[in-house]
Amino acid sequence: MDFALTAEQELMRKETLRFTQTRLAADSPSGDRPFSRELWQHCAEFGVQGMPFPHEYGGQGADLLTTVLMLEELGYGCDDNGLLFSLGAHMWSCALPIWRFGDAGQRERYLPSLCDGSMIGVQAVTEVGSGSDALTVGTTARQIGDGYVLDGVKTFITNAPVADVFVVLARSGEPKDVGGLSAFIVERDQPGVSVGKPVEKMGLSSSPMGEVVLDGCRVPASALLGGPGAGMTVFNTTIEWERSFILATAVGTMRRQLEESVAHARTHTRFGEPIGRKQSVAGRIVDMRVRLDAAQLMLYRLAWLKDQGRRTSLESSIVKLYLSEALCESSMSAFATHGAYAYMSGTSQERDVRDALASRIYSGTSDLQRVVIARMLGL
Repeated sequence: MDFALTAEQELMRKETLRFTQTRLAADSPSGDRPFSRELWQHCAEFGVQGMPFPHEYGGQGADLLTTVLMLEELGYGCDDNGLLFSLGAHMWSCALPIWRFGDAGQRERYLPSLCDGSMIGVQAVTEVGSGSDALTVGTTARQIGDGYVLDGVKTFITNAPVADVFVVLARSGEPKDVGGLSAFIVERDQPGVSVGKPVEKMGLSSSPMGEVVLDGCRVPASALLGGPGAGMTVFNTTIEWERSFILATAVGTMRRQLEESVAHARTHTRFGEPIGRKQSVAGRIVDMRVRLDAAQLMLYRLAWLKDQGRRTSLESSIVKLYLSEALCESSMSAFATHGAYAYMSGTSQERDVRDALASRIYSGTSDLQRVVIARMLGL
């Protein structure tokens, strides 16, 4: 097995870091901040949103290993975790299913705009009564004439307040029937669609979240994604990809946290010596490095498996579980290493802790990933 990166991949990493330093960090205020369309468009101009998608639809046509390397570098150079999360939700929960399941017309209509940043998208699945259980969604899709009428409320939808298009999962058949779910591409300006105000969250402040209300929303049959009754297939495929790569930027965040902690432990002195000489501090930082190496290897291998066209339900849940837990542990370790400085509002350490906690929830909670893995092990 060759672990060496290609010359093109190494160049891409350097260019991505330069981009984050010149176009993101320079234009991004410190502390919590709202969603920035300016930074979003900077990313689109660099090619972030279209990285893994074909050239014919406005993408960069990169393989998945190259894509995750770029996302990792983005996470290393940019501390706007909310922006990074919104980018991931846009790519993996909206553009990805349209690319994988859309017909020619749907791909041509949406993918170029999703890749160039002029359109923001997300998948709308979660409801108050269903959570991670997609099979129990209450939103309905009634076929009337040559179209469908959608009714229901989606909640905790990332990007909703700024999104232009949603991939909506709705019940078009019998309750709890796998074949009774359908996926629809719904545009924000269609009659019957309303989006709530951004909800207040403890972290990821620059990633807006809100409700999507569908009240007699009429869509044409051409809005069906993957065909009638294909909703569960669309959802299962999408969530596998989302779990695989939604935390790719977090690997870069963990690299940044490690370097900041090492630098602080080398220069911050107590009792006549750098705190890094203390075994407890050094051991904590060593564990950060071990988690980082494991996270990189797991993520790169998963990207390679996807590039080979393999299904990765087990591996995707393993990576989602490990990366979310590792990110939380790394964030807390960096916080502990920086001590009182980290407790001050506006520091990257206190913000990273708040932002990291959500990773144990979105794209399926850590508890759910353990259930999935256990079942696939035959337990």
